[in-house]
Amino acid sequence: MSGHSKWSTIKHKKAAKDAKRGKLFTKLIKEITIAARLGGGDINANPRLRTAVLVARQNSMPNDNIDRAIKKGTGELEGVNYEEVNYEGYGPGGAAVLVMAMTDNRNRTVSEIRRVFTKYGGAMGENGCVAWMFQKKGVIAVDKGAVDEDRLMEIALEAGADDVTSDDGSYQVTVAPDAFHAVREAIEKAGVATASAAINMVPQNTLSLTGDSADRTLKLLDELEDHDDVQEVASNIDISQEELERLSAA
Repeated sequence: MSGHSKWSTIKHKKAAKDAKRGKLFTKLIKEITIAARLGGGDINANPRLRTAVLVARQNSMPNDNIDRAIKKGTGELEGVNYEEVNYEGYGPGGAAVLVMAMTDNRNRTVSEIRRVFTKYGGAMGENGCVAWMFQKKGVIAVDKGAVDEDRLMEIALEAGADDVTSDDGSYQVTVAPDAFHAVREAIEKAGVATASAAINMVPQNTLSLTGDSADRTLKLLDELEDHDDVQEVASNIDISQEELERLSAA
């Protein structure tokens, strides 16, 4: 697979196993709140908010929770004032790691993120050290049983997608952020169910890891994602299905 989000695929598979729903809701509420604060509470006029609400609904978040988060962002309800911060670094095998967080205390968050990197043999770097390796892209996953690849490619490319790739049990549709909603809606209007849809930071190239480096890097990424302040973790790791199964069995 090319410079596609292999880590996103790994996360999608792990999500059903981990099922940390409460923590996920907290992260989604933060994203909805800050999106509403920056771009207003109208989902039709605020693409970032529209995406955040879409992801929240995909994860069965109640509408009351969504509405409260929007009102906190617009100031209609009192709420915590979060700010967005990014951290960059390298995993123990040299993989690039980009961490996007929302925090009400920068000093606490940077200290805790640095501790996680160090714990697994990674290292935080300067701003800009790995961000250049990633591009913001819409990533839409479709289970292979839902549609034929040629049909999906026809629908997606006609609607404005950049590419359609195949990976294990799913197809991955990549699209520029400004065309994300049009492509997703075209796929769903064609009667094809989407397994997931989100705008992520996608690596331009990937780095294959095996053995101890793969194991420690996955643990690093897992713990970063589990941090309360972290919204998204992007990495350019590429670990084969066989290696994932071997590490899971170890």
